[in-house]
Amino acid sequence: MSTIFSRIIRGELPCEKILETEHEFAFLDIHPFAEGHTLVVPKVEIARFEELPEPLAQSLIVTVQQVARAVMAAMGTTHYNLSLNNGSAAGQEVPHVHFHVVPRYEGQRRARQPYANGRIAQVGAAIRTALGDPGRR
Repeated sequence: MSTIFSRIIRGELPCEKILETEHEFAFLDIHPFAEGHTLVVPKVEIARFEELPEPLAQSLIVTVQQVARAVMAAMGTTHYNLSLNNGSAAGQEVPHVHFHVVPRYEGQRRARQPYANGRIAQVGAAIRTALGDPGRR
């Protein structure tokens, strides 16, 4: 059975896509801890990080780094959380490897806040624009 992330990657479910590479897919979390909270997942459906073949793990980390730079630029911060929950006891809710890139600000509390109507598309466009700037890659 496919995970929700595999269904998003295949286009069966909508998302605000940030980046797609040969091996990775990045999109905005619809229940973000902050505007710009982006998920970066490998296209191959593997539940645990240590089970990723090494070339795919390396590619994933490079893509996470590119997305983190773009999220910081687009969201106007130099602070972010990078997290990976590996296994249900660690808080992994979807059994598909995924990194969270969450922009952070001084004094901000960590609470999920939905996007206002139309805001998710604006945030997505800002991050994609930042990704397109060759000086930020």
